[in-house]
Amino acid sequence: MKFKPILIVAGEPNSIFFEIFLKTIKNNKFRSPIILIASKKILEKHIQYFKYNIKFKEIDYKKNLNKINPDIINLINIEYNQNKIFENISKKSNAYIKKSFDIALQILNKGITNKFINGPISKKTFLNKKFYGITEYLAQKTNSKNIAMIIYNKSLSVCPLTTHLPVKYIAKKITKSAIINKVYIINSFWREYFNRKPKIEFTGLNQNCKSINIFNEDKKIIKPTIKLLKKKYNISGPFPADTLFLKDNRKKFDVIVGMYHDQVLTPMKTLFEFNAINITLGLPFIRISPDHGPNTPMLGKNLSNPISLVKALKFLDN
Repeated sequence: MKFKPILIVAGEPNSIFFEIFLKTIKNNKFRSPIILIASKKILEKHIQYFKYNIKFKEIDYKKNLNKINPDIINLINIEYNQNKIFENISKKSNAYIKKSFDIALQILNKGITNKFINGPISKKTFLNKKFYGITEYLAQKTNSKNIAMIIYNKSLSVCPLTTHLPVKYIAKKITKSAIINKVYIINSFWREYFNRKPKIEFTGLNQNCKSINIFNEDKKIIKPTIKLLKKKYNISGPFPADTLFLKDNRKKFDVIVGMYHDQVLTPMKTLFEFNAINITLGLPFIRISPDHGPNTPMLGKNLSNPISLVKALKFLDN
């Protein structure tokens, strides 16, 4: 097989994933075969509901997946029953989602592919406060210690130093080692996938990188660590986050590393909306999540934009 398959876990059955997946498959062609891990019954209901002529073939994941059909959707069926096509998200789907991820990890561990996409899940019901997000869930499942969340667009990408943390815990997690690890993993990814060193810019933590407190993280931690890293990496900062995303500023670099989730994801989503993908670096495989959640208010309306899933598949289609 010329191209390794792209493995997809559909995730929460009561989300917009199936709608955007069907739109993506209907309007795009991919060289890599697609393996979808999902409920056959739910998939069939969505094909009928949205009136798409999409073909799929059920396959056995325990057999040879190197001989799958590249021209149709190869489905690994996970049994899941619900009477209506759309229901409220609840813990009912937890076992279904867990089994989907477990099978995906078995396939990835066999080396059949290193391309993985997961659809949205409900953090509240599935993760149940045990993990901050799927990024951390997969890191624990694969025993990956050094990971990074990249929201990627070819014009600009961002990376939060801390991910799904309550704000009151952020300052304690800003350390020299955390900064060094993020820079290393970002630089390694850009060298491997784009064959160049990335230009990395850091925000500060405090407003205008200043603090009325005796201990200033920008001055005591971030600035000296960046100074140290400049010897090896194309890196600068810290700079105030309120001006770093201005047009003339953001053109100068590839990645902005922020101190916390919303500091960089809010401007990123404002600039690019759904034209971005969430890449987890540091796992034994490339994991991408389309940049949207379950979005239950949009269920069944046929108005959801599939561009993030399209971008995710095209990024892995090599």
